Amino acid sequence: MIAHLGMYDREETAAANDRFWAAIRNRLGAGPDHLTRDADFWDVWQSPDLLFSQTCGMPYRTRLHGKVALIGTPDYGLPGCPPGHYASVFVARREDAGSLDQFSGRRFAYNEALSQSGWAAPTTHMREKSIAFGDLVPTGGHLLSAKAVAEGLADFAALDGLTWEMIRRYDGLAADLVEIERTKPTPTLPFITALGRDTDRLFSAIAEAISDLAPDDKETLHLKGMIRIPAEEYLAVPTPEPPAT
Repeated sequence: MIAHLGMYDREETAAANDRFWAAIRNRLGAGPDHLTRDADFWDVWQSPDLLFSQTCGMPYRTRLHGKVALIGTPDYGLPGCPPGHYASVFVARREDAGSLDQFSGRRFAYNEALSQSGWAAPTTHMREKSIAFGDLVPTGGHLLSAKAVAEGLADFAALDGLTWEMIRRYDGLAADLVEIERTKPTPTLPFITALGRDTDRLFSAIAEAISDLAPDDKETLHLKGMIRIPAEEYLAVPTPEPPAT
């Protein structure tokens, strides 16, 4: 079986993620001894051996719905968001602080075309405001998008709200960046498992594991609890076309 928590796993959170999985495994009474790391996310998500993982809302609604089972949604207690939701945060260099419309036609860094927070949400948000992207700068990751802006390779980017909280906590480049706007909240990254597994049992084990965590680990992972968001709410989020290549 595979357990995987790659979406917010970084050096500063890895030990807390290990303890989170250990608490889940203890509640389940089964599962692998360790989290899978350094594996291709798509291979993990689509494996029949998947017990527990987390995906992004856009991959879930565009490719994984019907191929994986939805367990539930973590609540990260993010500012300005209902429980179980998050927003994309537009950032720019501190000396470029201003309103989002001032960035029309300027270089935009995005992590990847199948990202809800890095591509879909900011694209939808900007279109609603009749603001156009300039050149598009693909980076391969939210932190890399933030670095591209800080280093002047792009003018602005949209980051996952929780990733932005972690960048502000752990990365010195945050001092060079400023938040300029946020998108409307959408359901945050759901926990998933392979089809045929007992999602109610997994939901209960995860919820109880969050309660079992030490306060420091809860703070590190920003975990407040678990809620149920129907698949239909994920599927209803707008999906813009991918960036031109």
